[in-house]
Amino acid sequence: MRAAKTFLIFIAAMASALLIVLLPQRLAFDEGESYTFFCGDTSADCRIITVDKNASLYKLALKDVCGESTLYPSLDVQSFLQKVNGEIIFTEELSDSVNYYCKADLEYSVALYGEQINLHICVKQQGVTVASPIIFGGY
Repeated sequence: MRAAKTFLIFIAAMASALLIVLLPQRLAFDEGESYTFFCGDTSADCRIITVDKNASLYKLALKDVCGESTLYPSLDVQSFLQKVNGEIIFTEELSDSVNYYCKADLEYSVALYGEQINLHICVKQQGVTVASPIIFGGY
């Protein structure tokens, strides 16, 4: 009986240690309507994996995550920038969107036009995509 109790305590301790190791792998953003992971070494070999829910669980199983993105139906850009301590470095206006390239307190980054960029916000009529470091694969 004592051996079984010791074994259960050992298993509980191991599970707790595993959770402590895995929990810090949080998502870069609050989960939106869908969540995308960019996996690979560069944008040239980037695999794009999109999930509809439970993104944090999917992230645990992925290797070589080099960026993350999520889609919101709407977003107050200025409030969002304050939340991530972000600063707009440059803006790009296209026929169907406005794109903000920013520096923020986020894990991923990429050199773009001589600047280190780690937050890309794409505002369209259909919704707002945020990504770190940038949106790979089109937007």
